[in-house]
Amino acid sequence: MSEKKKIKKKPKMHRAYQPVTPANNIYLKQRWDQDIFFVHRRKVEAAKAVIDNKPPKTYMHLYIKLKKLQMEGERLAIVERDNRILLEKMAHIMRTGGMVDNVKQDYTHKSLNKTKRQRELLRITYENMAILKRINAKEPHYKHMKWEAEHHCNQSYMMNISKYPHHWRKEQECYRLRKQQQVAANRRIKDQVLIPDKALPKDSLPPLQSK
Repeated sequence: MSEKKKIKKKPKMHRAYQPVTPANNIYLKQRWDQDIFFVHRRKVEAAKAVIDNKPPKTYMHLYIKLKKLQMEGERLAIVERDNRILLEKMAHIMRTGGMVDNVKQDYTHKSLNKTKRQRELLRITYENMAILKRINAKEPHYKHMKWEAEHHCNQSYMMNISKYPHHWRKEQECYRLRKQQQVAANRRIKDQVLIPDKALPKDSLPPLQSK
């Protein structure tokens, strides 16, 4: 007895489909709805957004400072040049043994304001000469010769009416001055000789002699 093969039939899924609108053929209605849905999804994916939600545009000059980079490069170039010059000097010193010749035979001291100082000196000299010339050309207002004659006359009158001779006063002043100098010299000698006992140490005192 031959066994009959059992053939599994695919379930009819279109029969479970419930269309929104009424249709005579449910299978075709399902296919049509799927096609419409796929077309709708493609349109949605290809649609452009009405609101711009993209990030703002990036401007490179706000992030890369070209002027700053240029200045930094110039500074590095200057540093590199100075380092190269210093290295050359050090190499020269190493080769020559470090001898430095800083003597310049034909060097003369120069001043930046030498001309100005010379003009100022000449101006002051001319002014002084003009003042001296005016002083010498001016006649004196007081007559010193007359004053000297009057002084001698007054001295002769004073000697005539004085009780003691005029040279006696000069002798008294000289005696008083010599007396003051002698007193001052004696005081200095006394201060040097008479030293108080407190200022001398004990070892400097002379020993006592026994009788």
